[in-house]
Amino acid sequence: MRSSASDQETLSISLKRSPIGTPYKHRLVLRGLGLRKLHDAVTRPNTSQVRGMIEKVGYLLEVKVL
Repeated sequence: MRSSASDQETLSISLKRSPIGTPYKHRLVLRGLGLRKLHDAVTRPNTSQVRGMIEKVGYLLEVKVL
């Protein structure tokens, strides 16, 4: 296990496809990740909660491990 938060991997997540026409719950997941506009990019910790959100709307995203 990792001992400190600074050692934890982070994920760079960017919105590459428009959420127009997607289910409402998928749009809520995007909001939860902090993505609002096309080509927005955010950095999130690599946790199971974030990975689950990415799995749900992964077809709209580009994800890089930092």
